[in-house]
Amino acid sequence: MKKHLIQLSLVAMLIGIAPLANAANTPVVAVPTHLPTTANTLPQTKEALVLMNRIETIQAMDVSAMSNSEKRALRKEVKSIEKQMKALGGVYISVGAIIIILLLIILFL
Repeated sequence: MKKHLIQLSLVAMLIGIAPLANAANTPVVAVPTHLPTTANTLPQTKEALVLMNRIETIQAMDVSAMSNSEKRALRKEVKSIEKQMKALGGVYISVGAIIIILLLIILFL
């Protein structure tokens, strides 16, 4: 009986570890920190798409060959694009706020 219990626990551990090993082999996709990542905040206007494309091209550039003034100009451009994106954006609601709103709706109904 002990032998079966040991084998069963070994199988359970292997089943638990196998997804972790598989997840380690998947490639990691870098997400820019200054771009919105949720589905609700995707750009919906042509201006926003143009700005997003410009940011992507700037990120794809090789900045190691640029001078300091060129790098500074690119940083300023990215900052101005980010300000424009924020101006184009809508209202953002956090997950906690949505939960609180739902709880209040449930309580009042």
